[in-house]
Amino acid sequence: MRRLILLLVVFGLVSSVSAADRQPAIGDTIADLRFKDIRGLSRSLADLGKKRAYVFVFTTTQCPLVRRSMPKLIEIDQKFGPRDIQVVAINVGSEETIRDMASQAIEFDAAFPFVKDTDLSCVKALGVTRTPEVAVLNSDRKLVYRGRIDDQFRLGGSRPEPTRYDLEVAINEVLDDRTVLVSETTVDGCLIEARSARISDAAGPTFHQDVAPILNRRCISCHREGAAGPFTLASFDDAVAHAEMLAEVVVDQRMPPWFASSRHGVFQNDPSLTRDERETLLRWVKSGRREGDPNNATPRPEIPTAKWRIGEPDLIINMIGEHELPATGFVEYKRLVLPYVFLNETWLEAIEIRPDNAAVVHHCNMAYVTTKGASHETFITGHVPGGQPMDLGRFDNGVAYRVPAFSGLGLEIHYTTTGKEERCSISVGLRYPRKTVHKQLRHFLLDPRRLQIEPGHGAFPVRSSLVLDQDISLLGLFAHMHLRGKDATFYADVPGKQRETLLQIPNYNFEWQLGYEIEPGKHRLPKGTKIESVAHYDNSTFNPYNPDPKRTVPYGLQTYDEMFNGYGFYVAEDEDLNLDINPRNGVVRRKTQ
Repeated sequence: MRRLILLLVVFGLVSSVSAADRQPAIGDTIADLRFKDIRGLSRSLADLGKKRAYVFVFTTTQCPLVRRSMPKLIEIDQKFGPRDIQVVAINVGSEETIRDMASQAIEFDAAFPFVKDTDLSCVKALGVTRTPEVAVLNSDRKLVYRGRIDDQFRLGGSRPEPTRYDLEVAINEVLDDRTVLVSETTVDGCLIEARSARISDAAGPTFHQDVAPILNRRCISCHREGAAGPFTLASFDDAVAHAEMLAEVVVDQRMPPWFASSRHGVFQNDPSLTRDERETLLRWVKSGRREGDPNNATPRPEIPTAKWRIGEPDLIINMIGEHELPATGFVEYKRLVLPYVFLNETWLEAIEIRPDNAAVVHHCNMAYVTTKGASHETFITGHVPGGQPMDLGRFDNGVAYRVPAFSGLGLEIHYTTTGKEERCSISVGLRYPRKTVHKQLRHFLLDPRRLQIEPGHGAFPVRSSLVLDQDISLLGLFAHMHLRGKDATFYADVPGKQRETLLQIPNYNFEWQLGYEIEPGKHRLPKGTKIESVAHYDNSTFNPYNPDPKRTVPYGLQTYDEMFNGYGFYVAEDEDLNLDINPRNGVVRRKTQ
């Protein structure tokens, strides 16, 4: 009897372990799924809301069967989405970033959510092994189908047409409250593989020799005392204290902040980590976080101590008084003219808008103001979350901004409330050119006004375009949207040439509105080129920042509404001003020969 009891106990233990490790079976209830959205936010199955069924398709950007099957998934979404079926693409590419994933949605014009399974927990929870394998849950979150979309495409070839539309049949059976008769099918696709770090014979990286140089190059400008970062990374102790967070943002590529697709364009202010840098930081976190020998430390770069990011300005203009802001509610735009008049035509190399309480400033635009007022044509620059001041010295090509004589500077300020009463005053710092000015900075603006964004739409498109009236050299691009902004792409249609993508922002982030700088002379566009912007807005319930997914959203300046501002900054190709500027006041001394 004792022997029998012992056998039963052993058997029970073995059975318990097997149940925990076994592949999820058809009919199992899936308690939850965890993944990250295009903004890098951690999301769950509950965030998708209550649906009649959930269709999860596992994808990569490289698998040929995924690419060939994407039109089928879009067709299924368009057919069954109105019947309360939620399609979700789950990216499992081991070397693919959230930005790569978001770019794929733009490429195929897909409106359903694209999410990232960074740790392959969704793969394990649903028991899939290949892409584009599909798992379907019913309204009770029971796994009712797992397998292929249909039997048309295989790695070795394809049929002209499917002989059975497996996924579509399964969805219809769920909608009819019937049992899915063919609940599992064989999938012929790309194997899902876990991410593997590069193998090194070394004992592992150390902080002083390997990690600190990367942090100094990429992170320390923000993650230091008095800067924008929420914590410092200036020492070994700092890095150890935040090591897990460091690893997470490196894997997601959320830091340093950058949102342009690497497939389109090269930008001189791209702060992104290289693959080697990412691998080094991750290996350091996972291999013991060794300090190493402080004598091997590389010198820390000199950090500017001035409060102005453009350096000490030649002229500082302060607004009169300060604005008092309520604790809650919307604040109407504040418009004012700064107390200074440029009596002469003045040239500026750098301009910085500096609030003394940046937490309450959503954005602030600046334009020069004449007796005719101000408009988008007199726009100079702006202050936006995560943005940088205008410093044309970075281009080192003799470009400057011209302010006409008898002009002032006007500010349009959009404040946000913080939950308590606040005050804010804004100053503007100006720096004059030290070198000969050869070209005047100019800009164009794409600004569609007739917006009517459909309720519940996951990727509502908005287009705007213009045609260049001269040859230009493009210096930068910038896009601004509100809380429903999802992505933005700028295209150039040069007469007689194939369409070119100038910039793609696949996962627009309202909190980090960056400008994208192009090295002078690297992107020339001839007269007659059509510049088009295509932006998408996520007015669905899956957008965590959406104020009201049931509302048709019009154009409006407040974040409750929407807008699109697509700026292009450029110089005229045939212009050579040769202006000698007085560095004390920005006024032309003479035109050089």
